[in-house]
Amino acid sequence: MASTSVTLTLPVLPLDDEVVLPGMVVPLDLSDAEVRGAVEAAQAAAGSGKPRVLLVPRVDGKYAGIGVLGTVEQVGRLSDGDPGALIRGRGRVRIGAGTTGPGAALWVEGETVDEQVPDPLPGAVAELVKEYKALATSWLKKRGAWQVVDRVQQIEGVSALADNSGYSPFLTVAQKVELLETTDPVARLKLAIKALSDHLAEQDVAESIAKDVQDGVDKQQREFLLRRQLEAVRKELRELNGEKEGEESDDYRARVEAADLPEKVREAALKEVEKLERSSDQSPEGSWIRTWLDTVLELPWNERTEDEYDIRGARAVLDAEHAGLSDVKDRITEYLAVRKRRSERGMGVIGGRRGGAVLALVGPPGVGKTSLGESVAHAMGREFVRVALGGVRDEAEIRGHRRTYVGALPGRIVRAIKEAGSMNPVVLLDEIDKVGSDFRGDPAAALLEVLDPAQNHTFRDHYLEVELDLSDVVFLATANVLEAIPEALADRMELVRLDGYTEDEKIVIARDHLLPRQLERAGLAADEVVLEEAALRKLAGEYTREAGVRTLERSLARLLRKVASQHELGERDLPLTIAADDLRALIGRPHHVPESAQDPAERRTAVPGVATGLAVTGAGGDVLFVEASLADPETGAAGLTLTGQLGDVMKESAQIALSFLRSHGAELELPVADLKDRGVHIHFPAGAVPKDGPSAGITMTTALASLLSGRQVRTDVAMTGEVSLTGRVLPIGGVKQKLLAAHRAGLTTVIIPKRNEADLDDVPAEVLEGLEVHPVTDVRQVLELALAQAEVAAVAA
Repeated sequence: MASTSVTLTLPVLPLDDEVVLPGMVVPLDLSDAEVRGAVEAAQAAAGSGKPRVLLVPRVDGKYAGIGVLGTVEQVGRLSDGDPGALIRGRGRVRIGAGTTGPGAALWVEGETVDEQVPDPLPGAVAELVKEYKALATSWLKKRGAWQVVDRVQQIEGVSALADNSGYSPFLTVAQKVELLETTDPVARLKLAIKALSDHLAEQDVAESIAKDVQDGVDKQQREFLLRRQLEAVRKELRELNGEKEGEESDDYRARVEAADLPEKVREAALKEVEKLERSSDQSPEGSWIRTWLDTVLELPWNERTEDEYDIRGARAVLDAEHAGLSDVKDRITEYLAVRKRRSERGMGVIGGRRGGAVLALVGPPGVGKTSLGESVAHAMGREFVRVALGGVRDEAEIRGHRRTYVGALPGRIVRAIKEAGSMNPVVLLDEIDKVGSDFRGDPAAALLEVLDPAQNHTFRDHYLEVELDLSDVVFLATANVLEAIPEALADRMELVRLDGYTEDEKIVIARDHLLPRQLERAGLAADEVVLEEAALRKLAGEYTREAGVRTLERSLARLLRKVASQHELGERDLPLTIAADDLRALIGRPHHVPESAQDPAERRTAVPGVATGLAVTGAGGDVLFVEASLADPETGAAGLTLTGQLGDVMKESAQIALSFLRSHGAELELPVADLKDRGVHIHFPAGAVPKDGPSAGITMTTALASLLSGRQVRTDVAMTGEVSLTGRVLPIGGVKQKLLAAHRAGLTTVIIPKRNEADLDDVPAEVLEGLEVHPVTDVRQVLELALAQAEVAAVAA
């Protein structure tokens, strides 16, 4: 006969992060205000019967949808002396709406939940009961709870058996709430079985791991004991045979004592040997010490190569291996001369420091900075080591790692000394401007001590932790852009600029160095292919336009590969002499035609409003065109528009140029009224290339003046200089590189600031012979020189 639900009105006893299932008997602490209020309210409403409360789990402030009807069996004292109540769970109650009742407790209405199981149990359910009892018995036996085993075996009801799992300490609150809210006894029993079986599986894995760990420990202890016994047996045998004991630590001690080490390094090494003698074979510290000792013993502490003091011979070596670069050759010659005089007068070491050098070779790519380092070492008779710094972002790459790290190594400087085999090599720090920094530190900051002649005689690597004298090392640092080197680091180096080669120097380099090397790589003999000087000049002037010779060498390699290929195909006979006119048939048309060689109508400055400027980039000097236009007064908005990916300084220069023309237009006889009503647009072609700097000031002023006057800018004129609001032409940098770029582009007249006139001393004589340089102080002089005469001055619309 089916039973019906009963509606009850009960005080709520909340259980924070705890769940009580039917059949469980739990003590509750009455010192909690909510618990005490619920029990007192139940006592007040109970009369002569047992007080009844509704036990509801409260998880994260939220009540469950189903609670448990509980009866207060006893009120008294807990084991710790606090007031408490013993409550027994009776059955599930589905919580309904809130209501009123006596006391301070929260009262709710609820309906009891029917939990009916067929009697007798179906076969599948009986199997579940049997499985649960078996799992529970297995778990309880592992815990040694034999008395509880009998109690579980005596439980017959499916619902009571499933709710009995509420006593399991391994169940989480969420699992217990799920058991409470599952009203189907069979489904609840399945949940209990799954939780219990999962827990037993985890226990089995944990026991297996613990057993494996214990077995491993026992094996290590046994191996250690056996090895100690083996050492004792070997010692006894050596004593019986009269042999001396030869341990590894003794071997290291002998090597340290025999090595030619500085006194402080010897003391540090002997301390490490003592640590090695005290450590066991199984200690990881032993391997660290052995690696450190090997590194120290391999360093050439007192090894030095003798410098070549034949100054003329060294200069001859430099001249033979590199064309041009007279500044660098002068510095190296000066350094060798001073070293020779100090050596002759017994002044090789002054204040603990030797006469090393730190030079920074700054210049565009392809001018020979890296190869120059090897030539310097050759000229001085020293070992040469190259340290590539491009992309290095870890400070430990320079200073080394601490020895406690796994895989610790000394820094690149120490490794370079070790590789060179002497304490006075030439170390080339390549691409020092490409050093970066991140969370691992700043390698450029670590280089400060390395490249400071006042400090590097006591350089300390983090791995070695002993002083290393770097004062006799010649450091050559290479960089493309000086501004990318941190100021503090650049201050410690002597700057040598390599601004690029003239066309004549490129021809000499190609004839004496590049062509023989590429002939060998192409498998051709020197007498099989001959390039006339005119062909080399055309290659350098029209097929390449660069500060260095890297692209020129690639063009030569391409040319010789073409010749070799045609010879193998039977299309061309050897030997072959290549003239300038033969280049187009072999490697195609020229890529760079000088402005002076173009048709006058096709030149960039053939229309008013276009001027030719000069700039310095990371690849050397370059020619820069500035275009200006005026918007239609009816369609264009007034104001200044700048395009070409310009920096803030260049944008300000454009504002200054426009302001100067507006304020001095009448004096210059320019129709400046148009500047007020019509929009001005200034554009720098090659918009993908970022541009910045003040040196385009007079170029922009000239372009605007040309636009307003209708007079074209002379096609053979290039200019550079900063402009002020009063029209003064202020000095700029990179004069040599800019004049080299103008010469490469076929320009014949260059305008520079008057205050840069002294920089002309650095420009090669053959470049100055081909250029007409005009130093100016005022924009008015620039306009007189740059603007072509025109019969009619009209504004370009």
